[in-house]
Amino acid sequence: MEIIHVSAECYPVAKAGGLGDVVGALPKYLNQLGHNAKVVMPMYRTKFLAANEWEVVHESHQDMDGYHFKYAVIREKTNKLGFELYLVDIYGLLDRDKIYGYDDDTDRFVAFQTAVCDWIASWSHKPDVIHCHDHHTGFIPFMLKHCFAFQRLADVPTVFTIHNGQYQGQFGWERSNLLPAYDSYKWGMLEWNNAINPLASAVKCCWKVTTVSPSYLDELRYQAAGLEFLMQYEQGKCVGILNGIDNDVWNPSTDTFLPRNYDEHDAKEGKRKNKKELCQTFNLDPEKPLITFIGRLVGEKAADVLPDAIRSSIYHYHGNVNFLILGSGEPDVEGRLQEVQSQLGGFVNTYIGYNEGLSHLLYAGADFLLMPSRVEPCGLNQMYALRYGTVPMVRSTGGLKDTVKDFGDWQGFGIRFNHADVADVTNSVGRAVDLYYNKRDLFTWMRSYMMHIDHSWEASAGEYVSVYESLA
Repeated sequence: MEIIHVSAECYPVAKAGGLGDVVGALPKYLNQLGHNAKVVMPMYRTKFLAANEWEVVHESHQDMDGYHFKYAVIREKTNKLGFELYLVDIYGLLDRDKIYGYDDDTDRFVAFQTAVCDWIASWSHKPDVIHCHDHHTGFIPFMLKHCFAFQRLADVPTVFTIHNGQYQGQFGWERSNLLPAYDSYKWGMLEWNNAINPLASAVKCCWKVTTVSPSYLDELRYQAAGLEFLMQYEQGKCVGILNGIDNDVWNPSTDTFLPRNYDEHDAKEGKRKNKKELCQTFNLDPEKPLITFIGRLVGEKAADVLPDAIRSSIYHYHGNVNFLILGSGEPDVEGRLQEVQSQLGGFVNTYIGYNEGLSHLLYAGADFLLMPSRVEPCGLNQMYALRYGTVPMVRSTGGLKDTVKDFGDWQGFGIRFNHADVADVTNSVGRAVDLYYNKRDLFTWMRSYMMHIDHSWEASAGEYVSVYESLA
């Protein structure tokens, strides 16, 4: 089968979160299963763009609300990522350094989707499946069915994956002319709560909806930022498929970001040396348990809980624990974390920003990974932690609930808690401290056991193939 993935992100080209990791891995594993998976994304001005060779495969033009734009599609020549990669360039809209965060993001991504549909409609053949990811590509199922220019693609099956239903991309009807000309009788397929909503439109119009974990699919039926009724109504075409991780990228025995590589057989010594490197760099005590948080410093991740939880934990457990935070996000949270660091230097340190290499070293050198998320559709960080022998400490929600079993249960290998608040996080830190100092044999067993758990993409890719085949 020929499967076209359309996404705003793809690692290592451009990544803001888990979406980029998924789109950078799933197509490669689909190809290993004998299919022909490709990725189409915007041509941001990234280091990857400058460092690789490209060829122009298509040029054309489109109109958007009176604005005439030209676009070009380029292909990476070597397929170095394990799949064909295509970038769509629209001068003045997609040629930006960042992926998101611009005032004209709505225009940018509508133009991108229009160009993608126009390009595919020009092919001499039709792909077997078009797989769209998150609201930035949510209009494509509607465009293929109801926009006059793309009618020859109306019978191409579309799959839409919700990576995070909290972000829906909605905008007012006064901007409806951004979309290509469509059958006006079908306006209801765009609408939700008196606005044009690309995520809702995708759920209505696509042939199949997937979510990035089974538990997240269940949660969306009662917690979907206003789309609860829609998710209940369309549940017959929805399926939850747990994300995987790319074992080629996330492998402590070959990871080039690590000063000391290791596997499950020498994890104790390997992690000790990586931890020592971390603690020297960030002025922390390597003899104490090191708890890390890696991710966006936003309310969805419960990052606002971190400053008080860290302070409470250090006081409650008499300074017998260290914290190291990597991330960026809400300025208030960043400032409060830096304030805690200034007050409790030697126990806490922070790195505000994004650093891919440091994140790998944190997975390898930390003892525990904290994820108190309020919303976590799947979560990849806990799977990376397991792969590197770092005990995940997670709130019981979404994919975290599907992938982490509490060590208090039979053959448990993580720490789970129920509430994204200071009390529950502090209590979980206490369990981690007790495990580290007083239950070393269990801690060692957990580390070895978790590194054998297979969360690679092979099984998940097979589930996606089953979905595609059901639509053929």
